[in-house]
Amino acid sequence: MKSAVKELEEKGKAAKAASRKLASLSTETKNRALLNIAEALIDKLNEILVANKIDYEKAKASGMSEAMLDRLMLSPSRLEGIAQDTRTVAALPDPVGEEFEMRTLPNGLQISKKRVPLGVIGAIYESRPNVTIDISSLCLKSGNAVILRGGKEAINSNKALAKVAQEACHQAGVPKGAIQFIESTDRALVKHMLKMKGIIDLMIPRGGAELIKLVSENAAMPVVTGGIGVCHIYIDKSADINKAVAIAYNAKTQRPTVCNALDCILAHNQIAQNYLPAIAKEWAKAGVEMHCDKRTMAILKQCHCERSEATSPALKLVPATDEDWGKEYLSLKAAIKVVDSLDEALEHIEKYGSGHSEAIVTEDHSAATRFLNEVDAACVYANASTRFTDGAQFGLGAEIGISTQKFHARGPMALKELTSYKWIIWGTGQVRP
Repeated sequence: MKSAVKELEEKGKAAKAASRKLASLSTETKNRALLNIAEALIDKLNEILVANKIDYEKAKASGMSEAMLDRLMLSPSRLEGIAQDTRTVAALPDPVGEEFEMRTLPNGLQISKKRVPLGVIGAIYESRPNVTIDISSLCLKSGNAVILRGGKEAINSNKALAKVAQEACHQAGVPKGAIQFIESTDRALVKHMLKMKGIIDLMIPRGGAELIKLVSENAAMPVVTGGIGVCHIYIDKSADINKAVAIAYNAKTQRPTVCNALDCILAHNQIAQNYLPAIAKEWAKAGVEMHCDKRTMAILKQCHCERSEATSPALKLVPATDEDWGKEYLSLKAAIKVVDSLDEALEHIEKYGSGHSEAIVTEDHSAATRFLNEVDAACVYANASTRFTDGAQFGLGAEIGISTQKFHARGPMALKELTSYKWIIWGTGQVRP
């Protein structure tokens, strides 16, 4: 443990020293490093996949859930996607040095704000090796150093990816120490890392509720929390049924193991009789298990009895319990409830939502506007899938995380969210009277 703590502290000091140089590093150098990373991910694809296979097989043998295994797994297409996201970050405007809100006071002082890096970002994450590159890329472009501490379940994958990023940065002339990877998987290191206030300026946990709770309750520095997504779609009485089926199908089945996947449908009673059998039919093809309130169950049981089992897959219907409301499933399961009004849907989301992503499907503009205005979540949609809550999908290149809090950032966090600002004041000799 002593040697691991020493490693952490030494790498922390190196990151702090690098952060001072990174703050003034040219955009050209940062972009060259990012393009090097993207190229190296493809050049060393086989090496990375071999490391990932070791992690995946160990995790599967240990009984890891399907949701976590899916997040752990890398493939040629996923690595290409990570590389493309890195190229996108390189193509984005550099936020560092941007001046905004410029004005001249009556006394002649010229005042503006200038974007500056935060300093050193600490990232503690579980299972997801893509985070190693996503966070490194965003920190690099925004002029921040980063200390990465991944979970033991992805140690070989993370080591391989961190090495790729470090070597690519070195070749581009990025200050040594900009990307630090902690190789020890000793869990005691996490609490030590959370006390490094003089070194780490912002801590970002990526993982389950237990990890996020541990970090938020023990960190001596500011923490950005999020990632827990209990996502609802409200099907309004005026919804276009075909549109509503397509949106809910995509939100649940496109990738069910992620935080922006759909967890609960709230269907207005005036559309439920026609809508619920339609979405149930499509979900049945994908194997979705539906946890139904009493009214939903009555509608779908009647529908089930009328179906031809020879040609249609059986509906997986389960009576909903209190635990199904406010549950993040991360699997091919979803809750369904019939509601009597938009007000009831809003009350349900307020009570059970996690502040991540919520959606309404409606052809009533006033209902959509009210939903968008009143739902308190990081991302609120009208007539679109919640699966778009993603840094890359929002045109941000990648994301360092999805914040469900309100300070200092909310939703997908990318380049600008990894900066602060300082006041710049130009004078001509003014003194305060």
